[in-house]
Amino acid sequence: MYQTNVNGIHHELGTSGFLYRSNQLMYDHATKSMWSTLQGKPVIGALVDKGIELKRLHLVTTTWGQWKKNHPDTTVLSVNTGHSRDYGEGVAYRDYFGTDELMFTVPKLDKRLKNKDEVVALRDNKQQMALAAKFLIKNPVYHQRLGEKNFVVLTDKSGANRVFYSDDVKFKSWDNRSTAIDEKGRKWIVGESELKLDDKTTLKRMPSHRAFWFGWYAQYPDTKLIK
Repeated sequence: MYQTNVNGIHHELGTSGFLYRSNQLMYDHATKSMWSTLQGKPVIGALVDKGIELKRLHLVTTTWGQWKKNHPDTTVLSVNTGHSRDYGEGVAYRDYFGTDELMFTVPKLDKRLKNKDEVVALRDNKQQMALAAKFLIKNPVYHQRLGEKNFVVLTDKSGANRVFYSDDVKFKSWDNRSTAIDEKGRKWIVGESELKLDDKTTLKRMPSHRAFWFGWYAQYPDTKLIK
């Protein structure tokens, strides 16, 4: 997920239908330049080498039940679109998700994980890290460092991961919903955008997303893997 305004210009993006190393390429409506989904910048066309890179935002992959429990007033996009289509969960790619086989080739595979094992993908300048989702389920409070930034990953019982910059704070537990406790016994409110101790002390969310291991590795073969 990205912020699409750069230097006062809104880049309206669409799906091109093209792939690079099995990762989707987007295009902007104005110039038809192709954009890397994982890098958030144009890689083919008139906008290449213009210094344009979208600001990465945070998101979370979770279940509807868990999200609704945390955010009961959520607005939901209707499936009554006027088109005859089965919008059921997993319908479009059930067969694809049901196997570890790939639809398209990639330059190289890494067998430390299965191809379609999910990872939490992180970037900081020229460094990348992948945290295996199965590892995080076993470690619901996990501290790590990427570049010069310390972070903590809080994983709830649905398997959803939220990554926060942690600075020098160490957390020891959380209630899987709204409260995290640090090593000093202080209680932090867990929100979607930050951890909050009081009105002046907050820790912001770190940009991250879930990805298939094979796709992330294809784009970033030097990525560090935690599993």
